[in-house]
Amino acid sequence: MPIFKIYKLHFSTNRRYVKALRNILGFVPGNLHLYHLAFRHKSVAVTVKDGTKNSNERLEFLGDAVLGSVVAELLFKKYPYKGEGFLTEMRSKIVSRAHLNQLSKKLGLNELIQYDARMVNYPTKQGSLLGDAFEALIGAVYLDKGYTFTKNFLINRIIKPHVDIQVLEQTETNFKSRLIEWCQQAGKEVAFIQTENAEGDSAKIFTIDAVVDGEVYGTGRDYNKKSAEKIAAEKACEVLHVL
Repeated sequence: MPIFKIYKLHFSTNRRYVKALRNILGFVPGNLHLYHLAFRHKSVAVTVKDGTKNSNERLEFLGDAVLGSVVAELLFKKYPYKGEGFLTEMRSKIVSRAHLNQLSKKLGLNELIQYDARMVNYPTKQGSLLGDAFEALIGAVYLDKGYTFTKNFLINRIIKPHVDIQVLEQTETNFKSRLIEWCQQAGKEVAFIQTENAEGDSAKIFTIDAVVDGEVYGTGRDYNKKSAEKIAAEKACEVLHVL
């Protein structure tokens, strides 16, 4: 083992944090700042410049893209005779917020996330906490180690041991239909309402709220309106335990 890794593990002031990360990731991280940032929720972040906070949101954006690319290539090779629709649906199942939340908890990321403890009283605000941190972690690994390393890490450390693709293939993930059906059975009203984007967002992005009995339980944002509705429905299903 290189001297700098030995130092980080046994002698640095961050050695406990480094060991915790190594136990989860299977390697000694290089740039620790990236990993601290990956686990910092916006509820405890501070503004650093032009309204931007030092939270994990930017790393989440990057990690989402890297994860989607790796999963797309994996599925493309695994299913050489399946069409685009099937591949898209399978990718959505693997990278869904509910599934990423489960993976994040399996890996023990919940022990590292920094967030405002008052969020435990607001389930609607917790819905994507774990999944967001998972994506941010992928973004951190990518910046720290590069694409090839991150790809191998995802496939060998995450997907192969923790993702049963055959089971997911048989799993129904139409969250919007599931939410609507649950609300009908429970005698609740459900609506998907388009809201104004935050200042500075692209006009092409759709922001949709999943509203149940007048309360917002999930928000989805995407360049496609139907996809934004699906994301909102998925988050609402998770908060309402309609899974």
